[in-house]
Amino acid sequence: MQIGAVFPQTEIEMDAGAVREWAQAVEAMGFAHIVAYDHVLGASTASRPDWKGPYTADSTFHEPFVLFAYMAAVTRRVGFLTGIIILPQRQTALVAKQAASLDVLSGGRLRLGVGAGWNEVEFEGLGVPFAGRGARYDEQIEVLRALFAEPAVTFRGAHHTITDAGINPLPLQRPLPIWIGGGNGSPITGQPPSDKVLRRIARAADGWFVLWQPDARGQELLAQLRGYQSEYGRPPAAVGIEGRVDARHDAVDRWADQVAAWAAVGASHLCVNTMGDGLRGVAAHLTRLELVRQALPATP
Repeated sequence: MQIGAVFPQTEIEMDAGAVREWAQAVEAMGFAHIVAYDHVLGASTASRPDWKGPYTADSTFHEPFVLFAYMAAVTRRVGFLTGIIILPQRQTALVAKQAASLDVLSGGRLRLGVGAGWNEVEFEGLGVPFAGRGARYDEQIEVLRALFAEPAVTFRGAHHTITDAGINPLPLQRPLPIWIGGGNGSPITGQPPSDKVLRRIARAADGWFVLWQPDARGQELLAQLRGYQSEYGRPPAAVGIEGRVDARHDAVDRWADQVAAWAAVGASHLCVNTMGDGLRGVAAHLTRLELVRQALPATP
């Protein structure tokens, strides 16, 4: 199981030096990859007193492709996972171009994590309809696969038209891994994941970036996924699992147990998250990651 670290977008200094220090330290500690979340726009709560989303206009976010391009230049080995790019609010061909360029410039270190999104405010600001995003999203994954694989593509769909055109350079990785986030329930309503989302992952993903825990409910979701994979003729190993451990200060004695629980359910990847525990600045987050590393002898 490969263990990575979540870039604490909202809680460290936003200058280039801080980003470089964090990325290089994470690589030196031996973490396998870096995860970065994606939000282009944040909603102001001044006009939305009842806002229930986890992020607002006060939450700082570097754009993941730009962030990882910079990190790739100041590191040598650590991998990168967009966790996740909100695909339906972006132009598909442009995402393909950005991802392929990043894969080339990083030496093949990218996993492209994508998701359908939940923040209607973002979609409005980017000029993309929120309704119908699921159908667009399914087609987008198909288009990405085609553009990553062939120098020229012709595609006719409900949402895309490409006539004998392609991206150049193509990614180093063939195929470039596409991981799907979703099936975790809604961060706004708390509704459980739908079978449609799980089937999308089973059918179209190289991996699932999850937010559930490896408890009884999480294992039920995983069993559903594996069942759907079997229906599509895909073995369990065809879809990796990336779990998450929240490295809270009051759970030090449980970190190793959480990692062991993820390993027990067959997770291929795991990321350690230091956000949400009151830490501020690069030093505080790196200190917490070092404590995690010391608590987990099996950390790569």
